[in-house]
Amino acid sequence: MNLDAIKNSIAGIVSTYLDLFKAAILGVVEGLTEFIPVSSTGHLLLMEHFLGFGDDDFGKSFAILIQLGAILALLSIYFGRLLTLALRMFADWAAARFVIGVLLAFLPAAAIGFLAHGFIKERLFDVRVVCVMFIVGGFILLWVDRKNLQPRYHDAMEFTLPMYLGIGFIQCIAMIPGVSRSGATIVGAMLFGADRRSAAEFSFWLAMPTMIGAFAYELYKSGADFTGGNKLVIAVGFVTSFICGWIVVKTFLTYVQRHSFALFAWWRILVGTVGLFTLFLSR
Repeated sequence: MNLDAIKNSIAGIVSTYLDLFKAAILGVVEGLTEFIPVSSTGHLLLMEHFLGFGDDDFGKSFAILIQLGAILALLSIYFGRLLTLALRMFADWAAARFVIGVLLAFLPAAAIGFLAHGFIKERLFDVRVVCVMFIVGGFILLWVDRKNLQPRYHDAMEFTLPMYLGIGFIQCIAMIPGVSRSGATIVGAMLFGADRRSAAEFSFWLAMPTMIGAFAYELYKSGADFTGGNKLVIAVGFVTSFICGWIVVKTFLTYVQRHSFALFAWWRILVGTVGLFTLFLSR
């Protein structure tokens, strides 16, 4: 083996391990941000951009595919409640109505996501869009916090059916990267009369079909492009996403019950502003 071959071999190994390290970092970011109102997809797109990871179609798909780790963390925590709901729904109207409500909330995103999938990935997966939406979303969170809303609902299972559907339509705004699926769902529920905790909890319930649907559709559309190396990168991101997502799900509801959304709002504004400034300097 000549010197050039050895150098190429070493460079290939270093590149592989560097990609795995980046995937682990992105998995941590996904898990920590998926269920709080800061936009996990937006954070991933920014991280991918500044890490030099994900400039191709695989990189765009990676941000969606590693969400499975976070959603499985949520499903593992909610497994008992999901099982109880499944057993009750055929005999208890309250349980059946809640399942119908979650499906109603899911339908708008499913329909729009199916019809506009290509446009969203090609036109909206842009770091400038992400930064602007971070800032706009931050100010919306501050506005909702200061609006002094008087909640009428304190249990996510007691929302009305039109309210579930309305939240579902508002969730569709989050197809713009940087908006935040959980943020749009929580703000929508609060504007319809939910308190912070029930709004946040319903965002968990709605995340299940929404994220599983997005993952399955992305896998169907892009699965043929994944090589063995890419699968390993996804696996690393998946594991770190699962661990961090589990921690966030376990703590988020208690946090929002006792605190405002100001921390998340100012974080969004800070990241969006720094991101725009950095992009301007790098032109």
